[in-house]
Amino acid sequence: MQQALALQQGVILMAIHFTTLEIGAALLGQQHTIDGMYRAHDNRVFDYVQRRGRERHNADAQAIERDDVRGMLRVLRQGRAIWYAPDHDYGSDQDIFVPLFGIQASTITATTKFARLGRAVLVPMRQRRLPGGKGYLIEIQAPWQDFPAASVEQDCLRINQWIEQAICWCPQQYLWVHRRFKTRPQGEEKLY
Repeated sequence: MQQALALQQGVILMAIHFTTLEIGAALLGQQHTIDGMYRAHDNRVFDYVQRRGRERHNADAQAIERDDVRGMLRVLRQGRAIWYAPDHDYGSDQDIFVPLFGIQASTITATTKFARLGRAVLVPMRQRRLPGGKGYLIEIQAPWQDFPAASVEQDCLRINQWIEQAICWCPQQYLWVHRRFKTRPQGEEKLY
């Protein structure tokens, strides 16, 4: 991550929604300037608290609304790092179905587009709370080589395989409340 930032290359810091996501981003934000994607909330007070909480650990950190594609690409092209989690089911026209734990899952294709258009490297990250109140572990993995690949399908499958590994690393701290399989391929029964 430091090498990419030193070269003024954007970094997509790919994470998933662990219960420790806010503390992980805050801890990492004390070492590196990172921006983050977020979804604005209808409750303006809660939205302010969430946005302020995500921006306060860096003097120039930005919380970028998840629909602000131009803003995200601008940040990446400026050589900044952005926290990004592709583990939600948005059920949009931009999703494709690829396996996740052996079940076809609606998977966003935006990660590939952001890497390509933002000229950014993809750096996987995961974090967890250590047992016995002994602190937290943040693991930043090596940047992915050959990403984006020749096809979006290959990229989405690779991302979902990484998500599986990350969840299995610490399943009790994953935010299972997100209904990851709510969108079903045409003709399949709903799982929820």
